[in-house]
Amino acid sequence: MPRPVIDYKKCDNCKVCVEVCPMGVYAVEKGKVVVKNPEKCVGCRSCEVQCHASAIKVIE
Repeated sequence: MPRPVIDYKKCDNCKVCVEVCPMGVYAVEKGKVVVKNPEKCVGCRSCEVQCHASAIKVIE
């Protein structure tokens, strides 16, 4: 099962992952991007590819 992980040392909260994820895995809580629904991740890696800060990795 794929599992998305955010490296908060790299993340600048641009919210691209929230916008590009077709499954609604990410959300913004208190101004910070979080992995809200990791069980919905299908491993498409859209978030990983679109993250300009390289802050997201999808671990299989």
